[in-house]
Amino acid sequence: MRRKHVIVYIKLMQEVQFSKGVDVVMNIVVTGASRGIGAKIAEKFAENGHNVVINYHTGKKTALELRDRLNKKGFKSIVCKATVTDRIEAGDLIDYCVRNFGSIDVLVNNAGIAQPKLFDQITRYDWEDMISVNLKGVFNCSQAAIGKMIRQKNGVIINISSIWGITGASMEVHYSATKAGVIGMTKALAKEVGPSNIRVNCVAPGVVRTDMLQGYTDEELNELKNKTALERLGTPEDIANAVYFLASDEASFITGEVLNVSGGFLI
Repeated sequence: MRRKHVIVYIKLMQEVQFSKGVDVVMNIVVTGASRGIGAKIAEKFAENGHNVVINYHTGKKTALELRDRLNKKGFKSIVCKATVTDRIEAGDLIDYCVRNFGSIDVLVNNAGIAQPKLFDQITRYDWEDMISVNLKGVFNCSQAAIGKMIRQKNGVIINISSIWGITGASMEVHYSATKAGVIGMTKALAKEVGPSNIRVNCVAPGVVRTDMLQGYTDEELNELKNKTALERLGTPEDIANAVYFLASDEASFITGEVLNVSGGFLI
């Protein structure tokens, strides 16, 4: 096969892959998408033919690497630096998606932080920082996106909470409080914007293999496995699959729900 024919063949295969299973191309913003769960969510949408804005705060290098890797495969992704705790930057992030892709169809509020700490050792800064990133960030981005979604009478918001937002975790009181707040925000907002054909749902991951587990010993990780009904830890792909389902037409009659993705850790 000649080189020219090979190039044409590759482009055709990319087009087929891009359109496979995609009735409507959606425009997605994923916050905190430079690594871990956020990166896998961005990758899942891009590899299924959707346009993705990869948001980052400090992980510029990994965000650009993800963008380049996806675009080399023939998918369409762009990168945008924005601090979700800053109301103006959160608005600029959503505007960036609209300027480049024409609309904002799905917002995935994934950016977040964690900090294991005894309650009496939590400082005022720890508390305010946790609320600012995990709760205020979701508020800022959602409010920036919701007006545009209301005008187009369509949209999906998916918030990443945690099983600790459902049941609470010892030594993670401030983290659990913010993740519970995300769940409350999800349910309330779903009721408010449902008449505008906007769905708002929440994914509550269990113990997932990401950088947040770096401080755990092998013994501690095995103990977490043993507490999980499926006897394994979650992967970022597990969470990405759940998010993708909630954004799809297959979930068109689901809103205000919290999807527990913990392998049976929390039943």
